[in-house]
Amino acid sequence: MPLSPDSSAPSSPRPAVLVTGGATRIGAAIVRRFAAAGWHTVIHYKSSATDADALAATLPSAETIGFDLADERAALDAIAALAPRLPGWRCLVNSASVFDYDSVTGLDPATNRAAMQINALAPAALAQSFLALTATSDALRTVINVTDMKIENTNPDFFSYTMSKHALAATIGMLAKGDFAGDTRAYGIAPGAILASHDQREEETEISHRMNLLSRKTGPDEIAEAALFLAGGALASGQSLFIDSGQHLMDQPRDVIWLAREGAEGGPE
Repeated sequence: MPLSPDSSAPSSPRPAVLVTGGATRIGAAIVRRFAAAGWHTVIHYKSSATDADALAATLPSAETIGFDLADERAALDAIAALAPRLPGWRCLVNSASVFDYDSVTGLDPATNRAAMQINALAPAALAQSFLALTATSDALRTVINVTDMKIENTNPDFFSYTMSKHALAATIGMLAKGDFAGDTRAYGIAPGAILASHDQREEETEISHRMNLLSRKTGPDEIAEAALFLAGGALASGQSLFIDSGQHLMDQPRDVIWLAREGAEGGPE
């Protein structure tokens, strides 16, 4: 069952954040970090209701909300219903995404449509709606879009996914220059390889996720810390933080999943 916002201080409600994809993986780490800092967290899920409820139950002030980002109208209706009862809504973190494979020589139209809808169009629409729904607030409101270091270090793998993240990254600067009421910021976080993805086994990440300038694994807690920092509005609107141990500064010919496997098999490194 969703948990209600903390009612112990009605005259001074907790600031609230909605994290899409907040039930699992990086999204869950972001939820936990905001909760630890005293925020009311709204945990979005599509099909991970059990995970969302379990996470909410561990937090001091949290609730869950379910909708499919592939259904844009349902998503917008859901947050329109959320806004009036969440006076402290200060931040939207667009973390949910799909990560399905196609390549530069074989774009799959269905994969592309899903990636563009869920990874780019829906987050942009949610951002616009959030800023409009909270327009009467006197507080700072921030949109944080989780992109990918692939927006700088491109390779031919996951073509539609990468295309969609480039599209999402483009919205950050435009949102920053938008004519929205009140004090608003739009930011990006571009992670590197963080968790096992696609068909990876966890043990493979000991190689693939160290393929960066610092030869270290970047953790989801680092993404979460960056999100909380940005929510405070300390940077000028329109900026992105790369949390990838320098991976975006490299020029990698393939996704690290395959670079690691090729190296392990004695192929090119």
